[in-house]
Amino acid sequence: MSPLRQCFMILLHWISFWLKYVLTRVWGAFPAVKNQIASQGITDRRSCKADSEEWKTNEALRTYHSGDEDETRVTVQTSTCAFHVDLGRLSECSEYFRALSQSRMRETSESHIHLDHVSSSVFHNLLEFSFHDKFKVPQEELGTHIQVSSYLLAEAFLSKCLSVLADELSPGNCLSYLSLAQEICCEELRMTVFTYLSRNLLELPHLIKCLNDEEKVEVVHLRKQGDRRLCSLRKENLTSWKDPETERARYIFTLRGSEDSGDWCPVTELPFRADKWCFTTVVLYNYLYIIGGYRQPVKRGWEFKMASLRYNPFTHTWAATAPLIKHRRHFSAVACEGCIYAVGGWYLDSLVTPDSSTALYTAVERYDPWEDTWRFVSSLPLTDFQFTMSLSHDVPLATSLGHCLYVLGSIQRTGEKLLLQYNTRQDSWSELLPTLTRADADLPTLYFLGAATDRLLVIGGNNSENVVTSFCVQSQRWGQVHSTEKVAFAGQGTVVGDQVLMPSIQHNTVASMDLNTLSLTVLPPLPIFTRYEAVFYLHF
Repeated sequence: MSPLRQCFMILLHWISFWLKYVLTRVWGAFPAVKNQIASQGITDRRSCKADSEEWKTNEALRTYHSGDEDETRVTVQTSTCAFHVDLGRLSECSEYFRALSQSRMRETSESHIHLDHVSSSVFHNLLEFSFHDKFKVPQEELGTHIQVSSYLLAEAFLSKCLSVLADELSPGNCLSYLSLAQEICCEELRMTVFTYLSRNLLELPHLIKCLNDEEKVEVVHLRKQGDRRLCSLRKENLTSWKDPETERARYIFTLRGSEDSGDWCPVTELPFRADKWCFTTVVLYNYLYIIGGYRQPVKRGWEFKMASLRYNPFTHTWAATAPLIKHRRHFSAVACEGCIYAVGGWYLDSLVTPDSSTALYTAVERYDPWEDTWRFVSSLPLTDFQFTMSLSHDVPLATSLGHCLYVLGSIQRTGEKLLLQYNTRQDSWSELLPTLTRADADLPTLYFLGAATDRLLVIGGNNSENVVTSFCVQSQRWGQVHSTEKVAFAGQGTVVGDQVLMPSIQHNTVASMDLNTLSLTVLPPLPIFTRYEAVFYLHF
């Protein structure tokens, strides 16, 4: 470089230095000029790239004002940088600063707040969000930003961080975020992680096992968040692919809107391709299980493939689970004490109608959802009698109340209705006497068995009317027998509150019975013919 050029560069540098010095003095002496420069800095800020760190060396980019002449301006000193901020606007975004602004602490009176332990980069991002609604937080730094926003009680910024985190949580990082939540006592972060775990409860059994008992209960309970939706599924289909009804029936439907004028809409398609299938449904932990099998082609014809499938309404995904040990058709599946019990039914090898030679299974299987395994428990005590067969419902009917299973069936030789009780904690069966005789109620056909508070509800029918009665578990007495209008129910119903919902063939939809008045209300028609449906509730 020539001497002349070198002298020119030194002169230019000297002029630049003094110009900067003069502008700095003007900045401190004239607030109006200061605001104008800050505004220019904000304009420039919008044109900066997302990863720009110019604010670290440019004081104008660290100045955040609302433009109000009466604003209270403070300097916030963070780990490496000082920020000049409108305290009033900052107080609206942070309970920490709001409390500070209303106090008589020295920091407020001197307009200088020390937050040396707070990262300058994090505080900069907080201010960008609070003053300019700009959120640019790298995924790998979410934890630090959550920690700072929780400390400063910046609710809106914390909510935004958690909203982004909810989409970034994975099996690999959720426990570390849970540990952070416990470390900084951030309930909002804890609930974000718990919500993720609850939505993927049985998909992440190895992580759920890391929680203590109280946390597990809380995570399971969270699966009942969301709207409770009435759903319907065709349990058994016997038509071929030539029937267009087969394709339309391959969906779970949910009722959207009111029970008077709502519409049934498809939620998800069954995760297999078959024209004939037979399943029993059960809801456990707000997962829908369909257990049974479907027909598939083989070299020499057809065979029934056993299948057990689990649907998660939160993620709208299906997963294959362990199949039953026994090939069953028209059996009952009951959720009790965190397990599923498969009771009764007969051999699933074809879809022929049972005859006098068809016998019910006495073997009972229990499914552990955490281990995804079935095992046998004590068998049904059907040594001295047999329950009658039926194609209108599962055989025998079963439900749960407390830690016990209850099974109801008609004794073939006498027509009496007998209740059996299975104690899941003792793995033992017992008969609940007295039976319900023909003299007590003309009830040749059974439609429904469900539990409500301390009693079991029984709905059946004869040629002229339907019959409703109950059995009190504590007193072991049958309740009053009531007659209702004749309705042909077929399928698997459910009880919620004082309502029993059952598929009705003659109404081609779901019918709701009020247990107080025994009046029947018909819901909007299903988009498919009602043949052998299951009705259940899911939360999503």
